[in-house]
Amino acid sequence: MNNQAKPPINEGEEHTGIVESVGEKGDGILRIKGFVVFVPGVLKGDYVKVKIQKVLPKVSFGTLVEKLEKPAKPVLPVSLKKEKPKEDVSHLLTTEGDSEDFGGDDEEDDEDF
Repeated sequence: MNNQAKPPINEGEEHTGIVESVGEKGDGILRIKGFVVFVPGVLKGDYVKVKIQKVLPKVSFGTLVEKLEKPAKPVLPVSLKKEKPKEDVSHLLTTEGDSEDFGGDDEEDDEDF
């Protein structure tokens, strides 16, 4: 019985990603949906489009379609930024109702250390 999950990518698909590292044989290693893809001819840090050529149970192999320009870090417009509503916490700043007794006699707590 085969308990292995089906790989999240298929042969013939094109995907984009950043090359995370370079393997022992010089192939770039990137992850698509968490799945390892080996791609020759790329360097660590390259942002690439690859075509998946072969998919095995634990890894896959792709070819470089093109090197892409790294996307700039997206900046959300102020209108899309979620701000937490300000909560009234003034009731937490009072000591009213707190006990002065913390569970011990004063005489026992006066020991020299």
